[in-house]
This record gives sequence, structure tokens and C-alpha cells, in this order.
Amino acid sequence: MPANTEALAATVAITSALAAVLLAVLVGLMIPGRAAGPAPTCMEWTDGCVVCRRTGQDSACSTPGIACTRRPIECLKP
Repeated sequence: MPANTEALAATVAITSALAAVLLAVLVGLMIPGRAAGPAPTCMEWTDGCVVCRRTGQDSACSTPGIACTRRPIECLKP
């Protein structure tokens, strides 16, 4: 029986970790204004949690870290 208990514990741990990652991604996608840059001429910017870059007409942003402190948007590459 201990093997079944260990397998269940491992399954619960993996499921919890995947749920935490999914939640972090969903929260990152719901941040308002996340894709908006500080100025049309800025090619890459950050708020301390995500880094965004212009890709043609759109922009792409990284996933926010687990423990980040948002700061005012800063242009990294004008």
C-alpha cells in the first residue's frame, strides 16, 4: 500500500505545480495594458515583471515572474 500512497502524493504534487503555472500564465494574460508600449518609437520595454517587444504591428511579452514588483514602464530599446 505505501507505493499507492507515494504515487498519489506525486500525482497531487505534479497536478498542483501545473495548476500554479497555468494560473500564473492566465493572470499574466489578464494584465490590462500589458501589450501597450510606453511610446510608438519604443521597441522593447519592461515594468519589472514582464519584458515586451514590438514584433511588426503587434507586440509579444514574457510571462510574469512568480514574485515581481511592478514599476513604471521603462523603455529598454528606443
